[in-house]
Amino acid sequence: MAFPLQDKYINLLTDFGFKRVFGTEPQKHLLIDFLNTLLPTEHQIEDVSFRNSENVGNTLTDRKAIFDIYCQGSDGDRFIVELQKAKQNFFKDRSLYYATFPIQEQALKGEWNYKLAPVYAMGILDFVFDDHKDSETFVHEVELKDQHCAVFYDKLKFIYIELPKFTKTVEQLDSHFDKWMFVLKNLAELSNRPQSLQDQVFNDLFEVAEIANFSLAEQESYQSSLKYYRDLNNVVDTSRQEGIEEGREEERARFLERQRPLVLRLLARTLGEIPLALQGQVGQLSIEQLEALNEALLDFEGVDDLKAWLAQS
Repeated sequence: MAFPLQDKYINLLTDFGFKRVFGTEPQKHLLIDFLNTLLPTEHQIEDVSFRNSENVGNTLTDRKAIFDIYCQGSDGDRFIVELQKAKQNFFKDRSLYYATFPIQEQALKGEWNYKLAPVYAMGILDFVFDDHKDSETFVHEVELKDQHCAVFYDKLKFIYIELPKFTKTVEQLDSHFDKWMFVLKNLAELSNRPQSLQDQVFNDLFEVAEIANFSLAEQESYQSSLKYYRDLNNVVDTSRQEGIEEGREEERARFLERQRPLVLRLLARTLGEIPLALQGQVGQLSIEQLEALNEALLDFEGVDDLKAWLAQS
């Protein structure tokens, strides 16, 4: 089926849009250019190779990690790039957990001196950390430091970008970094290429991101990804507003209970048809479990992931 082209360019905060621009071999120069705006001069990337985005632990029972983008620089540095569309209670914990996989995979059999390549965990956030909501700073670089604030270990770095705090207009862009932030946040709202975004790398990006160039299958995948993104935003916005208006725990519980059908819709949108038995299990979840599922489903790739999550709950 053909889709009406309401927007000219894709939304980069959808899974489809993010991976189309940054997660494919033919477009890896876009990822390299973006990453280099976040890295110091002495750590600029010349080339990357994409690695398996699904990582498992050392045993069959270990929980796996599914990265949005996982790549390795030509000098061995590892880069995890995650797009996080909604706030999670333990997002920082999750970031640390994910960073352990590219560390552990460097272990060598036999004699090994434990020398590690640097690991960068980068999060593009469509929300603001609660503990940073009163700060104008929207790029946070985190390293391991000692009690004197001296860097203890410089091979593990977390970089978080709180996109909602970036408010510059297209006329105010005065650096390459500004341009990337603007494109990440506003690409879908553009109807043409602004003069300030005529660099070759952005010309390439506009070509890749123009919806009219998609096949019908790609348009269908994008529309599905966009629908999921909008549904998720609606849940977050409604939850925030009703939480303000109701303010009491029992009202919050009733609100979350009304979200049960929407969680099932999001699961169906993400995974396809959900077997009736699994729908019944979701229907029996407690409010706390329902909240946890609403967060966990962002990582699901198939019905088996839902089945495994329910078995552990």
